[in-house]
Amino acid sequence: MTNQFKLSASGLLFIAVHFVCLSVIWLGITWQAAALCAGMFLVRKFGITGGYHRYFSHRSYKTSRFFQFVLAFIGGASAQKGALWWAAHHRHHHKHSDTEEDLHSAKLEGFYWSHVGWVLSNEYDEYESKAVQDLTKYPELVFIDKYHWIPPVTVAVGCYLVGGWIGLVWGFFVSTVILYHTTFAINSLCHMFGNRRYETGEHSKNSLWLAFLTLGEGWHNNHHHYPISCRQGFFWYEVDITYYVLKTLSFFHIVWDLKAPPARLLKREAMIAGQAEAAQAEAATASEPEPALASR
Repeated sequence: MTNQFKLSASGLLFIAVHFVCLSVIWLGITWQAAALCAGMFLVRKFGITGGYHRYFSHRSYKTSRFFQFVLAFIGGASAQKGALWWAAHHRHHHKHSDTEEDLHSAKLEGFYWSHVGWVLSNEYDEYESKAVQDLTKYPELVFIDKYHWIPPVTVAVGCYLVGGWIGLVWGFFVSTVILYHTTFAINSLCHMFGNRRYETGEHSKNSLWLAFLTLGEGWHNNHHHYPISCRQGFFWYEVDITYYVLKTLSFFHIVWDLKAPPARLLKREAMIAGQAEAAQAEAATASEPEPALASR
């Protein structure tokens, strides 16, 4: 897919958010502003990872209609448009990952387009509603998707009321920029750098450091191999904070039916390394000379 740069209205706002962050040069920072920034990042990041991604895009667990809306609002507060827009484009990505039809292939289009170019372009302002028919049946989700400016504006006003101008800049604008680029890094960097556990037919990779920055989204090769798993860190040592939060919520019956990767995927023979070992063993066996027939 050859893409041309066509700046959209939302792209202009995206750039403006970055420029507002420069005001920290004059405003400085306080412990309260730093805490507000960290808190707003973590809460809204979960809205993206646990809400937009693992729930709306992949339906990897179940929840109530009320909490479904809460997830849509928290995710929307990240200023990454509505849950329906986000899920529709993400489902398209999984269907066409690293092919000509992929919206943001790092392999085919490079770092810039996969990271921010497609977001700034007006080519993707709309979404295919048929891709999210399971979500469009809820009028409240359609509403919050259409008026996707409501959650971020609400959060921005709240940050100002809590901390004044410095609270607004650090709590909303700076944390929003961090949210943008940690989210987009999965589209770009996790298709360029890292390790591949599974052969998936595209270029997704696992990254420990991105898993830390994105609350567990860095296990991207795992995810592309089995997208409906609520747990993207397939093994105990693969840190997945989003899953830990969802598991905690399940104890209170706020979410339930958390999907997990099947046991067969956790066996070495299902992985690239195990398949290579099996192929080598088979080749070694085939190269051995056949035993001579015993003479009578």
